[in-house]
Parts: sequence; C-alpha cells; structure tokens
Amino acid sequence: MEGKIKTYEEAVKVVEELGLLPLAPLVPDYPSLNSITTEESWHSGTEFDPWNWRTQFSVDGVAGYGKFMKKKSVLISRQLLPYVKRVLGFNDSVEERYYKGNVSREALHLYRIIHEEEGIDTRALRTKAEMREKEKKKLFENALVELQGTMDIVISGIQEKKNEDGERNGWSSTSFETYDSWAKRNHIDSIALDREEAKEYLLTHFKNVCVNEASVKKLEKIL
Repeated sequence: MEGKIKTYEEAVKVVEELGLLPLAPLVPDYPSLNSITTEESWHSGTEFDPWNWRTQFSVDGVAGYGKFMKKKSVLISRQLLPYVKRVLGFNDSVEERYYKGNVSREALHLYRIIHEEEGIDTRALRTKAEMREKEKKKLFENALVELQGTMDIVISGIQEKKNEDGERNGWSSTSFETYDSWAKRNHIDSIALDREEAKEYLLTHFKNVCVNEASVKKLEKIL
C-alpha cells in the first residue's frame, strides 16, 4: 500500500479490499489502521481521526468491530465476517456452552443483559450487571473480551456522555450488541459451510492479499 490514507472513505476501501484490518499491528508485514494513517491524525477530534472511524465502520455496517482475534481489536469486512464467525464462533448458544462449562458465569450474565438491551453502553452494562466495584472491573473486562473472542457480541457504536442540557460531558462509552442482532440489522447472512471449509476460504483470500507467506502462516494460527 503506497502512502498514508487520510479519509474515512479511503479506510472503507482498505477494509473492503483486505477483509481484515487490525487497529494495531497483529500480523507481520500486514497493514493495521494505525500503520496506514498518520500519527498526528489520531485523537485529533476531527473527521480525519481514525479513532472515531473505528466505531463508524460498525455503525455503517461496513465491518464488524471487536476484540475478535488474540484479544486485539480488529475490523472484519461484511463479506468475510460470516466466514470468520463460522471459524471463531460456535453453533451452540452461549447458554448451552455455559452449562457445558465452556463459558464463564460473568460472560453469560453480560450476554443476557446485552441480548435484552441491544446497543447498551459499557457504563450502563456494568451498572446493570452489578459490577461497578473496583475489584470486579477485571472480571467485567475479561467477560467482554471472552464474548468478543467467540464473536457472540460486537462493538456496535459509541454512546456519548451528556449532561442534563444535552451537551457532551466526559468520555464517550462503547456500546455492545449481540452478533446475531447486528448481523440481522445489517443484512449479513450466515453461511452453509462447516468450520474447515470456512477456514479454507479465508486462507485462500489472505493468500491473495498478503505480501508474504509469514503473514498467511500467522493468520492460519489465529484462525
């Protein structure tokens, strides 16, 4: 990729072309959002700020966004998303996996709340889950990462914190939605392939977009 990109529209084209775009370096010799943008544009608060773009992809239905791989934030194009979901996700529900001992109690608790209130923001979720105490912060964060790693939930946007007058007041808060709800809203269908077939499809795709074999090998390990 030549030069740095400057606009959200350019970033959309990169996501659509690559299919997978981590926010920070994840795979050797493979682009990330911070490697293809200028350092000074980050947290600039302008329309050219990639920090603001990251959730816009999800809001616009351009890409799924979340800590889907190695506990790192990545963007996955709507074209590849059903294939990645098939590889990283499960056919069994969160409830079924919990009763088999494969999902933590905290993750199940958070999932149930998110399922009941799609698009709930982090602050409200932590309050409803009764996990506002300092000692429960790590449990809360780990449960969210767990649910993202199996693609049961996605980051669906940002909730701005406002005062009584409706003015921005303090830090914005990440919003969460179940994958099924987000995919349905954005007209992304599931695929009729098994896990190995989906993985083969993804590796074939990455062989075409990666510059070397090491990148493909790393992606194969992640998948």
